[in-house]
Amino acid sequence: MTALEITASIFGFLAVWLTITRNIWCWPIGLVQVLLYIFVFYYQKFYSDCILHVIYVFLQVYGWYNWSRRPNNQGAENEIVVERLSSGAFCLSISLVTIGTLAWGFIMERFTDAVVPYGDAFTTVASLVAQVLLARKKLENWVFWVAVDVVAIGLYGYRGLYPTMVLYTLFLGMASVGLAVWWKKWRKQSVAFASA
Repeated sequence: MTALEITASIFGFLAVWLTITRNIWCWPIGLVQVLLYIFVFYYQKFYSDCILHVIYVFLQVYGWYNWSRRPNNQGAENEIVVERLSSGAFCLSISLVTIGTLAWGFIMERFTDAVVPYGDAFTTVASLVAQVLLARKKLENWVFWVAVDVVAIGLYGYRGLYPTMVLYTLFLGMASVGLAVWWKKWRKQSVAFASA
């Protein structure tokens, strides 16, 4: 599995880098990554992550479609416009992650031989929320990715998935950079839209 895991990690790194720069190619590159990780996680008995990556296949297609729509979707330089969640929507997203983690963790603990059911559940549920927010170009997606990456580093290190652990350590740094870059872009766009 090491060669497959390394290949998936490389595609994952490229996908996140392209996401930070708001490049639409993040979606097809990310699609390759998630397809490869379905096999990696199934083999390692990270069933929630395996199911997550199956769902990611559809979310990659949705994100690709949503980012490629032209009307009211790009700024003057034909780039992706970064948007913000309302405080209520942000609180709702946190509530969904909390409730979803407890429910999915319970199911995984009770009905599977998952190694770390609640940790696995958290990374799954929080990743789904983050991915939907990313597809909708919401700045706050990076906050959820930071939380996912912190937990994932511990999980993958525990299971000996060292290339993936290294990838998620890079993801943590990249998510922090992504948050800063998208924040700066959102502020710049807000000023531009206010003066238009």
